[in-house]
Amino acid sequence: MSSASQSIAILWYISTSPFFKVVSAQTCSNYTFSRYKVFHSCSNLPYLNANLHWNYIASTKKIEIACRAPQSSHGWIAWGVNPTGTGMAGSQVIVAFSHSNGSMIAYPTQLKSYTPTMQPGSFIFPVSNIKTEYSNNEIMIFAVIGPMDNSNVNHVW
Repeated sequence: MSSASQSIAILWYISTSPFFKVVSAQTCSNYTFSRYKVFHSCSNLPYLNANLHWNYIASTKKIEIACRAPQSSHGWIAWGVNPTGTGMAGSQVIVAFSHSNGSMIAYPTQLKSYTPTMQPGSFIFPVSNIKTEYSNNEIMIFAVIGPMDNSNVNHVW
């Protein structure tokens, strides 16, 4: 077996190994938020070193989310859902960044195409309690999504 083939086989094994997934989940679940917010579920997202934390409230069909990703204080992040497809186009996202006055700002916007305007807008489903903060070289988005009628949506970041 060539060294390239061995490398691919090792990467495939690591990415599909239950041990690797448990280790990844522990990294995510060990995070402590400021203001003592606790999320009961989390996932290390496969790109951008981002993490998604959430609480599902069955009685209201709402989801409390926190998305965090490493970023400079002048960068930006976005997280959202695509209720009708799998790509970025058609997604409803919350974008967070540092405003020109130095404060952090976050708002919902719709990505109707692959050249979005990124102007504030509304979602096709309820979103509330949108907040953002910058701490430890990470931008974080907090929000409450729902209630949502569709149990299957794709999230994007």
